[in-house]
Amino acid sequence: MKNKCIECGEEFIGRADKRFCSAHCRSSYNNRLNRDATNFIRNINNILRKNRRILARLNPNGKAKVHRDKLLESGFKFSYFTNEYVTKSGNIYRFCYDQGYLEIDKDYYTLVVRQEYVE
Repeated sequence: MKNKCIECGEEFIGRADKRFCSAHCRSSYNNRLNRDATNFIRNINNILRKNRRILARLNPNGKAKVHRDKLLESGFKFSYFTNEYVTKSGNIYRFCYDQGYLEIDKDYYTLVVRQEYVE
């Protein structure tokens, strides 16, 4: 059966459900589809990844206490995080993927690693 490649437009022979003429076309199509569409999204993702790396570097043992200035010196941006977790007592943990922090004093934060039971 003759098909038309959805990436390059070439005709090819193959199964009825085959959509690409080659592995190269399939790879090119999926890479284009999955890349960040705009600089805005790319920049936010870079900030989130950087925040996560900073938290992971300052928290090598899974739990640490750190001063706000230490985070800011490293380039941490507090307004960017992936999710929040509110405990029963009302504490708000903010996470950058699996690395999180909780404000404990005016200028101190507890750094934690996300546990499986936290959704």
